[in-house]
Amino acid sequence: MVYAPRQSLTRRAGLAAVFALATGPRAMAAANGVKVITLLGDSITAGLGLPAADALPAQLTQALARLGVKAQVRGAGVSGDTTADGLARVDFSVQADSDLVLVELGGNDLLQGIEPAVIKANLTAILTRLTARRIPVVLAGMRAPTAIGAAYAREFNQVYPAVAHARGVTLYPYLLQGVAGDARLNQADGVHPNAAGVRIIAARLAPILARALRLGR
Repeated sequence: MVYAPRQSLTRRAGLAAVFALATGPRAMAAANGVKVITLLGDSITAGLGLPAADALPAQLTQALARLGVKAQVRGAGVSGDTTADGLARVDFSVQADSDLVLVELGGNDLLQGIEPAVIKANLTAILTRLTARRIPVVLAGMRAPTAIGAAYAREFNQVYPAVAHARGVTLYPYLLQGVAGDARLNQADGVHPNAAGVRIIAARLAPILARALRLGR
């Protein structure tokens, strides 16, 4: 999720950084038995407001290592991205050597009030493209507060389980579980997790990713 303005220069720089990371030394990781996990997402994946060492890719790498999983976690997150933006770049942001992809999108759609049916269609298309490439996927869900409107929240919250079930992928129901709403675990904007919040997310998410790697789904 992100609230930041979508400035063209910032977006171009973000996309360039994602592409540079995604086209790194892939063969070396495979040769060393290191699993490649790509995080296709928005500012939470990108680590907005945090040094790289505290951002989700680095913290997930450490959390997986504690579980005995050697992984190269690629942060393919662009601050401000909606599900439509993720769909537009999924083919080049997720490289062919990815052993697993975490799809973390939808928070910005929520903040922009995009219709849940559109979000569902975009997520379905992203997962369809990835599964067609035989890349296992974990879908990270988001939740809408009822304050945004009970009907909208209900429809939004049904999107992630429905898409995961339809495409046969693993669902992590709520990425911000245990972090959202706690001022101690979020930055001053109340939206983005701070370093402590990211560590909690990584610790909760790592076993899900490790299991998905073992099962190949």
